[in-house]
Amino acid sequence: MRLDILATLNAERAARRAVVVVTEADGGAQRLVKAADIKADPLSDLLQKRLRTGKSGMEETASGRVFLTVHVPPPRLVITGAVHISQALAPMARLLGYDVTIVDPRTAFATPERFPDVKVLAQWPDEALPPLNIDSYTAFVALTHDPKIDDPALTHALSRECFYIGALGSKKTHARRVERLKAQGISDNQVARIHAPIGLSIGAVSPPEIAVSIMAEITASLRQTAEAAA
Repeated sequence: MRLDILATLNAERAARRAVVVVTEADGGAQRLVKAADIKADPLSDLLQKRLRTGKSGMEETASGRVFLTVHVPPPRLVITGAVHISQALAPMARLLGYDVTIVDPRTAFATPERFPDVKVLAQWPDEALPPLNIDSYTAFVALTHDPKIDDPALTHALSRECFYIGALGSKKTHARRVERLKAQGISDNQVARIHAPIGLSIGAVSPPEIAVSIMAEITASLRQTAEAAA
């Protein structure tokens, strides 16, 4: 790999930005495509499909075979609410390769004992979330049922490019939430990004079942575009 490509690759990875290295099968010529440049690239459809799956591989193109080496940041899950559902959701997400952070100012709940091997921030969302640099490879869920915690957390998430945003609560609860968010200047398009009631409709009742439904919906949001394009 050329040194200039390697330097750019390392810089993009350090900034948690996806890149794809395109290598021609005949001759070995290489070029690097940054995530921001993919839509304008001649191989846009193939590059976007590969980015969604996160998998490298050989592809046939009009100009010959190329190997697409995909570099995507590890996915992250940010949870507001150190609740029972979170205790089931966090280990599930870790098994799927997510870097998990839990935010909850209630120190009785946000403890290492309740969430071993997970980053726990016993802070208010306004303080805890900005330094996390939530990005397009982040899933965000609000689970406290407390507007003082969930509303500012959702407002922050909606200002970022999370690939998934979900909030716990019934349709009536979410309707009241929507009224509050709109009163704060959140647009209809932004509100529409929130998955609520959170999780796939599988009849979940217990906290572990609800966690399964949430993780399934997050996975669908991350992967379904690639499956449709395949």
